[in-house]
Amino acid sequence: MDVIRDGWFSEVNPMWPGQCLSLQVTKVLHQEKSKFQDIMVFESRSYGKTLVLDGVIQLTERDEFSYQEMMALLPVNSHPNPEKVLVIGGGDGGVVRELDRHPNVKEIVLCEIDEKVIEVAKKFFPNLSCSLQSPKLHIHVGDGFQYVKENPGRFDVIITDSSDPVGPAEALFQKDYYVLLKSALRKGGLLCSQGESLWLNLDLIKDMYSFCEELFPVVRYAQIAVPTYPCGSIGCLLCSTNPDTDFPTPARTYTSEEVDEMGWKYYNSEIHTASFAIPQFAKAILCKEKNVNGNGH
Repeated sequence: MDVIRDGWFSEVNPMWPGQCLSLQVTKVLHQEKSKFQDIMVFESRSYGKTLVLDGVIQLTERDEFSYQEMMALLPVNSHPNPEKVLVIGGGDGGVVRELDRHPNVKEIVLCEIDEKVIEVAKKFFPNLSCSLQSPKLHIHVGDGFQYVKENPGRFDVIITDSSDPVGPAEALFQKDYYVLLKSALRKGGLLCSQGESLWLNLDLIKDMYSFCEELFPVVRYAQIAVPTYPCGSIGCLLCSTNPDTDFPTPARTYTSEEVDEMGWKYYNSEIHTASFAIPQFAKAILCKEKNVNGNGH
């Protein structure tokens, strides 16, 4: 509770030194320490209910849809037939919600290490966790590394919806993890992983980008605007085993009417393509002398 002072929650963290986001708190709804992390839920004045893990905002009711939609739909709409999808992390259920309503997705597995996150989401975020009861879904509580080892060649798409690279999520940003992920993909499969912020984590992103290029013929980084994440943006790293994958050109597109029917509030076909345009300072670091408009870069 020491992160709430004078009615304000402040996200002070060494991962983004010298800056923090503050939200005005109207009521603390829940706080506990699970086996893996501190979990807190509070009602904020401007952003609704907010989920915080180890002092870091994971989502708010007001802006969660941008992250959930893009993390789910960028990969599944880049795959010609994404029938079987694995989500590692994401115990709040947001990415599962978006996958559940996608007509091409037939089977979803959610692998979450912290069962308490699932319980808290069901209790306090019903609009987010609504698909955790879906018949398409199987929930596996356990370590993502071990689950992937035990399920080679099974999935069309694997999405890693992780927290930041500290604590229980640290291993999900390392090369060994991506080697395992690749082994769990079916032919032509692809990955999407939470990719941190260009403004704060460019060195980390560069390292991830480099080792992913050693493993996959196609690697791209996409940006997502999320007001309550540090610097107001986050990204995702996408990798494909199919050298013909062109991530900025979706395998399926949608009219405005179809987007409205699906209930999407952030994602559309134009946003899909535009998200892969990255600022010059980041392009210079990630892509250097390569052709960023071709050859998977």
